[in-house]
Amino acid sequence: MTPDFYLSIVIPAYNEERRLPGTLDRIIAFLRAEPFPAEVIVVDDGSRDRTAALAQQRMDAMPPHVELRVISYAPNQGKGAAVRRGCLAARGKYVVYTDADLPTPVEEVRKLLAYLSMGYDLAIGNRIQPDGSDMRASQPPHRRVLGKLYHLAVEALAVRGIADTQCGFKALTREAAQALCSAQHLTGWVFDTEILYLAQRWNYRIAQVPITWSNVGGSRMRVTAGQAVAVLRDLVSIRWQHRHARPPRVGTATLEDPTR
Repeated sequence: MTPDFYLSIVIPAYNEERRLPGTLDRIIAFLRAEPFPAEVIVVDDGSRDRTAALAQQRMDAMPPHVELRVISYAPNQGKGAAVRRGCLAARGKYVVYTDADLPTPVEEVRKLLAYLSMGYDLAIGNRIQPDGSDMRASQPPHRRVLGKLYHLAVEALAVRGIADTQCGFKALTREAAQALCSAQHLTGWVFDTEILYLAQRWNYRIAQVPITWSNVGGSRMRVTAGQAVAVLRDLVSIRWQHRHARPPRVGTATLEDPTR
């Protein structure tokens, strides 16, 4: 099927009436200057505020070659569910998903698209730079510690060789997005790891691309003992849930990643 757009940008959003409008304005300004047709998909994940209404207000501001869609449902199902819904609905040749607070400038999408155009199936943002510095150094100490513990668990239980599985700035070809998100089960924030597990199992070509990132204030993430147990449970479940998962028909061979 011929894609309707060159690029689809998927934004999962839950109670983002404060941060989403500015994000949409920046994305619209970026796409207005680009020559290719694109779509922006806001997935309102059961918000209880004006997230969907404020997104819809931006429809009149879209340039002629850009379309804005808002997908809404209730109740809240989790970020993984929102990304899955948006990626499966995408009609672009390439599909990018990003966080509603846009911690990575939208202009960085050019770096990811460059790798997809070279034949990679996924191009994922990496907050660790070539010189070894980590953009996450600006996070609070407890977030950095939790991130390191999570990475150790991911390496042991699911995905190896990916330096930054949780960066919320990833690009996929439409074919990869359809295959991976169709097979995805997890609805919480471990979904990134699940997608990468499947991509590695199916020998998809993955480029890890250093990107600019900043710690945007206002995060609602609060880690509790119950959440930690749920995360560990989800990680352990990935291999079991996909023990019989079969790759799509089109095979892919591994390419050398020039960023590593």
